[in-house]
Amino acid sequence: MTKNSSIRFRPAEAADAAAIRDIVRAAYAKWVPLIGREPLPMRADYDRAVAEHPFDLAIEEGRIVGLIETMLADDHVWIENLCVLPQAQGRGIGRLLLERAENKALEAGRSELRLLTNGAFEANVLLYKRLGYGIDREEPFMGGMTVYMSKTLAG
Repeated sequence: MTKNSSIRFRPAEAADAAAIRDIVRAAYAKWVPLIGREPLPMRADYDRAVAEHPFDLAIEEGRIVGLIETMLADDHVWIENLCVLPQAQGRGIGRLLLERAENKALEAGRSELRLLTNGAFEANVLLYKRLGYGIDREEPFMGGMTVYMSKTLAG
């Protein structure tokens, strides 16, 4: 694993929406042949999403290399999207972004993180399991399987 000392974080601003859309499209493109369609995050309206939800951006050498989009719920933090540019994957940036979400949850008095992913995205499911997430349930969706996962944080 490469050291991530060069990674900085900042909240997204409205002006970041186009860059966020480009990163999401690049990061999810590898899944299109696997599931036969664009994953839903590739079709989201990021101008609207950035206006409505907090995004934490991972910045390296002045450029956005990853992001996490979260939403504060009554009893948990929902992770709407987590992705890292393909050329920056495998260096622990996703893990750092998830740690930021955990800290955000604890600061907000929430002891649980929740997310969903496509069951066909085995690498994602395995990453989340390695980081302490458990599978809560699985539901059929658009010809595939949605995997709902959560992690309880130690207060």
